[in-house]
Amino acid sequence: MNHTVEKIGGTSMSAYDAVMDNIFLYPSNPYNRIFVVSAYAGITDALLECKRSGKPGIYRLLAANNPKWRDAMDELEQRMLLINSNMFPDPVYRERADNFIRQRMEKAHSCIEGILETCNYGQFSLESYLPQVREFLSSIGEAHSAHNSTLLLESVGINSRFVDLSGWDNPDEGKGDLNTVIANAMEDIDFSTELPIVTGYVYCDEGLMKTYDRGYSEMTFSRIAVLTKASSAVIHKEYHLSSADPRIVGPERVQPMGLSNYDVADQLANLGMEAIHPNAASGMRAVGIELVVKNTFEPEHAGTVISHKYRPKDKEIEIIAGRDKVLALHIFDQSMVGHVDQVSYDVMEIIREENVQLISKEMNANSITYYLDGKTASQDKVISRVEKLYLKAKITGEMVALISVIGSRIDSNQTMSKGMLALLDAEINPKAAHSSMRDVDVQYVVLDKFYHASICALHACFIEEPTPKPTIRAA
Repeated sequence: MNHTVEKIGGTSMSAYDAVMDNIFLYPSNPYNRIFVVSAYAGITDALLECKRSGKPGIYRLLAANNPKWRDAMDELEQRMLLINSNMFPDPVYRERADNFIRQRMEKAHSCIEGILETCNYGQFSLESYLPQVREFLSSIGEAHSAHNSTLLLESVGINSRFVDLSGWDNPDEGKGDLNTVIANAMEDIDFSTELPIVTGYVYCDEGLMKTYDRGYSEMTFSRIAVLTKASSAVIHKEYHLSSADPRIVGPERVQPMGLSNYDVADQLANLGMEAIHPNAASGMRAVGIELVVKNTFEPEHAGTVISHKYRPKDKEIEIIAGRDKVLALHIFDQSMVGHVDQVSYDVMEIIREENVQLISKEMNANSITYYLDGKTASQDKVISRVEKLYLKAKITGEMVALISVIGSRIDSNQTMSKGMLALLDAEINPKAAHSSMRDVDVQYVVLDKFYHASICALHACFIEEPTPKPTIRAA
């Protein structure tokens, strides 16, 4: 079909004037598009927990049996009403927006109180209800932003439709897997005359939050693109997909990537710098849908096109990306020789059970190093359990940063040596370095305190400066 599916990120959604002018009404014909919207910036953090700092939101307070969850709900409702007051100067539209979120927050509050009352009986426990509570709380943010966007478009004469996939008022509509729910919601929409505004959260059998956690809106976006046979998929962010994080390197030094492929997108996702969730990317990659990442504030810019077919003729570096505050869990045991597979299996079970993410792993005959991301308490539990399991092993944990030099087609050997020299010139001594046979990335492990400096040094070396072959220093 000749339509696009477009997702708007949370920070962009908060710039609602820019979203209206640069996305919804750009170009002049708004139709033949489907929009999947994220919650406004910080709203999902307030509903669940802060993604960066871990500061508890309503869900975490409730899970900890902290009665402050009620105050947190009241504060969040006032915050969302303030967003409405800034968005809708027309009192009629503002009243409709306010009534919608007040009713939804009231129902959520009532539902949670009912669950807590039920849990006063010994046969029931709050813990058994928490997964469902997390699901319905997470849906509130996208419902708020999608409903508001529909009202805004209606106020300027656009025939838009609020497509609420949260199953809030009618759970029967959410019966079926993700594909079924989406297909049923889209089947009677004429994209040429109606503009659907879809919630990023979908109520479905598999539990979107349980399955994909905070990447759920990208799964919704991806499946809509695949199921409706979109011509392309577009993600609107507050910044370009650039050669490095502009907050680290400086906006004046980075440049848009322009062209890339899904291999690169996968490497970025593994480092937490998501162009798109890897599970979402795989669906579009399989059917050949191109992904375009655009800057909300530069609508005329073509952005970065991620294609399953792109492979440049020349070898070049496209992006320097990294992840800090990573636990390097190192296990050394002389008796491991010949039994590394069993050790690896046992430790991976512990990592999975403690809900810690494995980013990377390296091993030799008698040692294994796991690079882990997760909450400090969970990381500590992993170390403790591994120590108890392998009493004779030497087990250490160290906070490091992983920095990757990534490109659709690179010379891994040359990149490895040149990057090493750049880090040493910046007085940074890498703890380890890795490359793969796929020639997509080279990764350096440095002490966590050198995270920013390493990214700046590698960006200056590979992106800002010409790339002659590295010279080999004399010993």
